[in-house]
Amino acid sequence: MRIDRTQYSRVVVLTGAGISVASGLRPYRGPNGVWEEHDVEQLGHVRTLQERPADTWRLFGAMREPILAAQPNAAHRALVEWEASISPSQEFLLVTQNIDGLHQMAGSRNVCEIHGNIMFTKCSNLSCTLTPFRDEELHQDVVPTCPVCGSALRPDIVLFGEELPALPSWTVKRALRDCDLFLAVGTSGMVAPASNYVRSAEYAGARTVYVNLEPMQQPNPAFQEQYFGRAEELLPQMLGIGI
Repeated sequence: MRIDRTQYSRVVVLTGAGISVASGLRPYRGPNGVWEEHDVEQLGHVRTLQERPADTWRLFGAMREPILAAQPNAAHRALVEWEASISPSQEFLLVTQNIDGLHQMAGSRNVCEIHGNIMFTKCSNLSCTLTPFRDEELHQDVVPTCPVCGSALRPDIVLFGEELPALPSWTVKRALRDCDLFLAVGTSGMVAPASNYVRSAEYAGARTVYVNLEPMQQPNPAFQEQYFGRAEELLPQMLGIGI
């Protein structure tokens, strides 16, 4: 179960919603998941943003509210300490499916947010020059408009029906190609393309480890090791970090 942090030189860590549960944020799936309360696949679809942007903001504005009160937990901090302990000859990439920004709040540096960050807002006009900015407003009543071009603003996240941005996708692929340790924490392992990352790591010859509260609904044989429990308890133990 123990991971010797000095043994691996090219590490890729993938995190999902389960790592933020101890911070007071609900997972996306499961009995108490966000998807049980909201029709996320419809309201969070790019088509809804185009046709009914107020509905999109009602969903994601409501999701912003608990994030404003959330703080990183022991699992986030364990990853920060791991990254801080690596030598110049080692590589460490933290890939997250989460849109809450808690890894950066905890102090993680090399973070790849493949689905974006809900606490940032950008213009819906692809040709607009507005730089995405941190935005703590919920926008529940009025759809915000761009100060540059007047188009509707939107959360800076990947919506259903959209492709993942090319740069983070390439960053992850390049890291997986050479990694010698792949650790997935708090993810269901069901959402592509992240669900396929472990196969790339296995092909590279990496040690592949899965940590989650419960087993995957569809077991993935590419994971060599699986451990079940709370991420904020298991991760510090596995890494030998007393947080």
